[in-house]
Amino acid sequence: MPLQITGAPSDPDLIRLPWDVPLEEWPVHHLVTLPRGISRHVVRFARLSGRVYAIKEISTRYAKREYQLLWDLARHDAPSVEPVAVVTGRTAPDGSELDSALITRHLQFSLPYRAVLSGSVRPDTLTRLLDALAVLLVRLHLTGFYWGDCSLSNTLFRRDAGAFAAYLVDAETGELHPAISEGQRSHDIDVAHVNIYGEMLDLEAGGLLHPTIDPLAFAEQLVERYQRLWDELTEDEIIEEVDWHRVDQRVRRLNSLGFDVAEMMVRRKAGTSRLIVRPKVVDSGHHQRRLLRLTGLDVEENQARRLLNDLDSFRVSMGLRHEDEAIVAHRWLAEVFQPVVNAIPADLRRKLEPAQLFHEVLDHRWYMSEAADKDVGLEAAVRSYVDNVLVHKPDEKAVIVTSDPLSP
Repeated sequence: MPLQITGAPSDPDLIRLPWDVPLEEWPVHHLVTLPRGISRHVVRFARLSGRVYAIKEISTRYAKREYQLLWDLARHDAPSVEPVAVVTGRTAPDGSELDSALITRHLQFSLPYRAVLSGSVRPDTLTRLLDALAVLLVRLHLTGFYWGDCSLSNTLFRRDAGAFAAYLVDAETGELHPAISEGQRSHDIDVAHVNIYGEMLDLEAGGLLHPTIDPLAFAEQLVERYQRLWDELTEDEIIEEVDWHRVDQRVRRLNSLGFDVAEMMVRRKAGTSRLIVRPKVVDSGHHQRRLLRLTGLDVEENQARRLLNDLDSFRVSMGLRHEDEAIVAHRWLAEVFQPVVNAIPADLRRKLEPAQLFHEVLDHRWYMSEAADKDVGLEAAVRSYVDNVLVHKPDEKAVIVTSDPLSP
């Protein structure tokens, strides 16, 4: 069978990569070195026309299956890597068959858990990773997706204000259903518990785990966090008719977790005056969508919450409480957000994405103001942040060279 690339590849140079060579033997001039997690398959990152692609060598059957699953997850707006194409019909110069390849777009500013946890790991950092993974697993289950191999290794993390956002990176064992069954959900949680316990033991053996962290207790924390979030999102609530305000309280709690309520199912409990309320929860992104609508900024959920808080503070401080929200947002973008981002030296902006830079400047301003017992202002905070914090941070964006080695 001749070489074939199936999918929606946006770069014609993909066909010119050395598909007749096993992936682990590819010449280095085709590749870019990025942090990657543990994988049972060979994975490499290729640089083409200013973009970075992750390429995984895998059998044809599983490459096609995972490609379709990732597309299905994208249609449901689930947090996962973006599929690009499947390469089949690969043969070596001697005529021997090679495995197929799955191509996905590299998620910029994302890191595998081992890169996030490089060095001595503090318990609160692990807690934030587990929170992100629990949210990811809940979102996938609400979509009807059974993962089958939930783990830190199969997840990518992006910094999201003071927390992390998690993305599925390996859907090889997954299944998408109209709704996930209780058996599938329970099994997914059990698999996650075992996998994370093993990963914590591995970190402990490598001296990367803080001595106060118990690997088993941490794995159990994921299960507890997941279950609390699942119950909050899916449990029926029984209320008296006079306590309708409790419904509003629950909607607000769900919004604070980043989930929206599409509709409410309300029915009377037989033989009583009580009402049974069941919220229909839809995909997360409450704050993301509001910020995108107001400013055009497309950022992570916690970053959006932080930026919206600053926008609201700007409204109050400028006496714009009664001004149209869209007009206030335009002024905040032009007078606050963009000047902060533009004040970062160009050679340092690639270290973090703009929303994360802005969030960290706000944090730095708060600490400086606390120490000075007065508001130091954004301008001083930016200068201090750049000189004392940002210069010491590693780049979290893919390093792209201007000249493409595959260009003629």
